[in-house]
Amino acid sequence: MKGMFKYSAMALACVALASGMSGCATSAVTGKKYLKLVSADQVNQQAALAYKDFLSKNNSKVVTGTADAAMVKRVGNKLATAVNQYLQSTGRANQFNFNWEFNLVKSDDVNAWCMPGGKVAVYTGILPVTRTEAGLATVMGHEIAHAIEEHSVAQASNQIALQLGGQILGSAAGVSGNNTLSVFNNLYGLGGNLAQLKFSRSDESDADAAGLIIMALAGYNPNEAVDFWKRMAAGSQKGQPEFLSTHPSDERRIADIQKLIPNAMKYYKK
Repeated sequence: MKGMFKYSAMALACVALASGMSGCATSAVTGKKYLKLVSADQVNQQAALAYKDFLSKNNSKVVTGTADAAMVKRVGNKLATAVNQYLQSTGRANQFNFNWEFNLVKSDDVNAWCMPGGKVAVYTGILPVTRTEAGLATVMGHEIAHAIEEHSVAQASNQIALQLGGQILGSAAGVSGNNTLSVFNNLYGLGGNLAQLKFSRSDESDADAAGLIIMALAGYNPNEAVDFWKRMAAGSQKGQPEFLSTHPSDERRIADIQKLIPNAMKYYKK
């Protein structure tokens, strides 16, 4: 199978080089360039299956019928609506065929995540830190930003490029099939412990920037993000939460966010 994958990917690279196409894409909010050698639709489909499997295996832990569960869905829907409107205004709505889903999961972990395609989970352990809707919008906006910026697609693409010695230049739609999905599954453990989803520090910083804009578009004051991250920093002194394991240092993150707020405020409407 490994040999077949290498052969098909190398064949793609040859075709791409001959046609002059590039596998470079531009992110929707921050405008950063990233490698895109895999189909986002395929990744989203796999993520949807993994999310369904996660909910099935943790059915007894999915919280429903409470004020906190309602808040997670309310904040999530406001953020999703804002994102959809923003994408429409920038002419990229067709690129993101997300089927949004928001669930609160009972767990002491200080964590939240968003799978590709808009599948979101918030753990009850983070609610004492978020405290308010704006605090919750901060963390959910950050996680949603990872999906909108297609960080998972970029990381899967980078892994493929590394396997081929960095020689691939292909169109995003060109790489497909079970082998590409296998690369993504290995990177992110789909169907396994999704709480272990990790991104690079660069991705985390970009998600901070995009997340501030997303929460602002949804009507949440970006200034509230500073207080949230200060509370996260205070908690991390007792032991680094998984949520912060690949993030910049607390001091650096808060300082960077403070610098980003003026730009995010341009999108804020009370």
